[in-house]
Amino acid sequence: MPSHDTSRARFRLSDDHISVFRHLVKGEPIPTFLSPAGKGLKDCGLINDAGAFSADVAPLVATLMDPVTVVTVEMLGEHGQLTHELTISNGYVFSRESWPGETESSYAQVEPQMLVWALAHMVNLQRTAPISAGVPCVESTVGVLDAGLDSLSTGPVGSEESVEHVAKALARTGSLSDPALSLLANMIGELRSSWRMTAAWHGEDEGKRGTKVRGFGIWDCGPLGYWHRELPAEPVREGQVGPESPLKLVPVPAKRVWEMITEILPDENEIASR
Repeated sequence: MPSHDTSRARFRLSDDHISVFRHLVKGEPIPTFLSPAGKGLKDCGLINDAGAFSADVAPLVATLMDPVTVVTVEMLGEHGQLTHELTISNGYVFSRESWPGETESSYAQVEPQMLVWALAHMVNLQRTAPISAGVPCVESTVGVLDAGLDSLSTGPVGSEESVEHVAKALARTGSLSDPALSLLANMIGELRSSWRMTAAWHGEDEGKRGTKVRGFGIWDCGPLGYWHRELPAEPVREGQVGPESPLKLVPVPAKRVWEMITEILPDENEIASR
């Protein structure tokens, strides 16, 4: 059931509710399978019987239907994959945050000057104490990493036992040795989430319009800090990465992660005129 909080300009909406908005914006009838979603929007007052949007939800609809830049956060953690977004239009900025096991997402209006803060909040960016990793980076292959991650599902429960089990799986690949092997095993054992953030917008190159994309990937390893996945470098497209693809993880402070968030956002000169 959709709902909204006018005091904070936020909404709980499913993909079906957004689809209803799209049909109404295009002047199309609502398909039968979306009738329950349409009824829910009417019942909570976000649309009326004529299909007109309420004043509360109109800015959100306008933003989603005509975005200038969309920043997507794909986050993988204990509860599976969650996708969050920040949509920027000419007049408004709205965030969308998913919740594990829920079909509805939380949409909220964001003050444009606070959009970097909103993105940092999506990935739970926290100040971290300096760490001494012992190595400048961890380098291996995606196949070796997959072996370590896969071992988590077959290993014992418990921090020390789990890390030891992961280390044995990494050692069997024959591609890593200490100190990098032990460090990667501990990183996998402490991994809170891995996420990638991607910004997409309509740009122009030598007079040709097209979609421009920038992004980066991070491991949040809790007490072992943040690690930038330099390789495979983002944006990674489907089918581009295989077991032999190089892997490179570099430790970065939270301040640098904040800077990376700001760097993927396009400036006005990069966005194609309409």
